Amino acid sequence: MIDPRGNNLIFLLSVPRSGTSLSTVMLQNHSKVFATQEMWFLMSLHDLRKNSYRPYGGTAIINQFYNGILTEELFDQSCRAFALQVYNGLLSTSDGARMVVDKSPRYYYMLEFLDRLFPHSKRIFLIRNPFSIIASYKKVNHHMNDRFDLIQDLRSPKFNIKTADITIGLMRYISYFSGDSPYACRLRYEQLVSQPQAEMMRLCEFLGLEYEAGVEKYSEHMNTAKAELFYSMGVGDPFLSRHNEPHRDSVHSWKETLDKQEIELYGRALGARVFHELGYSEELAEAEKITGVRFESAPDSELLELRTKQLAELSGVVWTPGYLLQSSAEHIAADAPSILPASSRTGQPNALQLQITLRAVEKRLEKSLLEERRAKARLKELNGKLKRIKSFIPFGKSLSRFASRYLIADGVRK
Repeated sequence: MIDPRGNNLIFLLSVPRSGTSLSTVMLQNHSKVFATQEMWFLMSLHDLRKNSYRPYGGTAIINQFYNGILTEELFDQSCRAFALQVYNGLLSTSDGARMVVDKSPRYYYMLEFLDRLFPHSKRIFLIRNPFSIIASYKKVNHHMNDRFDLIQDLRSPKFNIKTADITIGLMRYISYFSGDSPYACRLRYEQLVSQPQAEMMRLCEFLGLEYEAGVEKYSEHMNTAKAELFYSMGVGDPFLSRHNEPHRDSVHSWKETLDKQEIELYGRALGARVFHELGYSEELAEAEKITGVRFESAPDSELLELRTKQLAELSGVVWTPGYLLQSSAEHIAADAPSILPASSRTGQPNALQLQITLRAVEKRLEKSLLEERRAKARLKELNGKLKRIKSFIPFGKSLSRFASRYLIADGVRK
C-alpha cells in the first residue's frame, strides 16, 4: 500500500519520447508492481487553484475559495488524500501488487507539488540522447499524422507544448536530479535496451524488490490482466507491441531520421554542456561532425526564458529556479490519516481555523491594496490625459484665467 509519505509510490520521470512506455511495461510485469500507461491526474489536482473558465460560473468564488480560504497545507493534505485513494484503489484491483508506477512525462510542470505530496516516493529519471528524443517525436508524429515541425516550431514566437517539453522540460529534470538522493535513480534508455536484464535487476534493487526473471520480455506477459489494462489505454509508444523485448534499433536512427538543419537547430538550443552532463559526449561529437558546427557550451537562454514565461502566463505556474529534488517529510506523519480527525472539524477555535481566517483576511487586504493601486494608476492616467488636452489648447492658461475672471465678474453683476 502507498502511505501518506509516498512509500511504495514510484514516479517515472522524463520528457515525452524517452522510452517511458517501454520502461513501464517491463516494471508492470513484476508481480509486486501495478502500472498503467499515463495518469496525469496529479496535474489536474495541482491546477484546481488555477483561475479558469467554468461553464457553470462562479470562477471568482472558486478562485477565492482555493486561493483565499484554503491554506497551502490543507490544500496539499486534501490532494494527498485523494491521490492515496486513487493509488491504493488501483492496487486493490491487482492481486499481490504493493507498489504503483505513475509515469507522466509532463510532471516537470509541478515537481515542487510532487515533493510536497509524496517526499518519500521513489523517483526514476529516464535519460535518453536528446537527438533520439526529437527523432522519435518526428517518427511517431508522422506515423500518427500528428504535427511536429522542429524547424518551424522550436524558435517560433508562438507557444507549443512539445517544444516546451524538449527545452524547459528537459532542463527542469536535469536540475531536479542534479543532486544525490536515496529516493532518486537514473535509468539510461540506451543501457536499458542494450542490457535489459542487468538494468532491471539494478532498478529492482533501487525499488527494494527482488528481481523476477523474464520481466524484460514483455511479450510473454501480454495476456495478464495488468498487461491488458496497460495496452488498452492506447497511450505512449505505438510501436511498442511490435517487438517481444527491448531492442537497439532506435539507438542510432537519429542520424538518418533528422536532417542537418534539425540537428544543428536543436544542438544550439540545448548547448553542448547538456550532452556532456547527460553522458552523451560521443553523440554530441557525431552531431558536430554531421553539421560541421561547434556548439556553444551554454543553452539558448533567450529561448528558455521565452518558453518559461509563456508557460507561466498560460498556466499560472510559478517554478523555483534551479529546483532540486526534496525528500523531507517532517510535516507528514507516517500514520497521517487520509482525512482530518473529527476533533479538528468541531466548532471550537483551533490552529487550522485561525490559519484559514488569517488567509482570508490576507487575501482581502491584498485585494484592497490592488484596488487602491488600480485607482491611483487610473487617477494618474486621467491627470495625464487632462494635461495633454490643456497643452493642445492655444493660450490655455490665459483663457482659463480670463474665463475665471469673467465668470466671477458676471456673478457679481447679477
